[in-house]
Amino acid sequence: MEKAEKERLLYDTFGRPVNNLRVSLTQRCNFRCFFCHREGEQNASEELSAEEIGRLVEVASSLGMRSVKLTGGEPLLREDIVDIVSSIAPHVDEVSMTTNGTLLEEYAEDLHRAGLRRVNISLHSLDSENFKRITESNAFDSVKNGIRAAVECGLEPVKLNMVVLKGLNDMEIPRMIEFSKACGAILQLIEFQPIQAGTEPYWQSLYYDLRGIEDTLQANSLKIQVRELQRRKQYYLKGGEVVEVVRPMHNTDFCRYCTRLRVTSDGKLKPCLMRNDNLVGVLQLLREGSKQEALETAFKEAVSRRQPYWRS
Repeated sequence: MEKAEKERLLYDTFGRPVNNLRVSLTQRCNFRCFFCHREGEQNASEELSAEEIGRLVEVASSLGMRSVKLTGGEPLLREDIVDIVSSIAPHVDEVSMTTNGTLLEEYAEDLHRAGLRRVNISLHSLDSENFKRITESNAFDSVKNGIRAAVECGLEPVKLNMVVLKGLNDMEIPRMIEFSKACGAILQLIEFQPIQAGTEPYWQSLYYDLRGIEDTLQANSLKIQVRELQRRKQYYLKGGEVVEVVRPMHNTDFCRYCTRLRVTSDGKLKPCLMRNDNLVGVLQLLREGSKQEALETAFKEAVSRRQPYWRS
């Protein structure tokens, strides 16, 4: 990063740099996973246009946010998804996406050409019936085809996101590790959090503490790499598999090393996944044609509202 760019980088009041933007493109989804946190959004009524998203990212980039992840809902339900990626890519170092993969076979190559560099694909089970139970969808084969298309077109890395649920899919972890290796992907094991409204009543019965899994992974690793983002660990196993573990529960490092600011699908800057009482609206500024300085001010205000969620 150049000196001038470093000087413009935003820091919150807890000294955390903010260099990573996560943009929700839609709340629509063709899955109905019961544990989905919907990026912490509630009752979004409209969606930003591709042009508006591109302008927001341009402003964010000028403030040092050089990495953008596109999320949903399901981002590939946006018919203008290739245009969105094209509008973002010139302004940042990396564009990535989280998707359920059902439409990825159709879009992967065009997205890669437009500037998408890596992708996270949700895959919570390799058993078709269990997959249907979790997602309320029969799209298991489509997801597998999407994974293959993502790897073949050159998206790298391809990560498979698995929310681990006790008694539902935790027994599939070894098989998922092997499947990921065979696909040329990285498996990302994610700890279940009770942050989506309605999950609390059954969270205790489904919560699976990943510490035991990490102990096993560590014992079987040739190398362990700690990623800068939220100090996540990647385990390079003796058989050539790579597994990453995301443990937000009871993990203060998850917040301490967060460098992310979010944009909701209806045009609000969201300082924290866990909160909806500190949002900063930018939709009106965009549609009024406000100057860049006004949008920069909105970003700075959102960053100033960032707090570790346990302090809320």
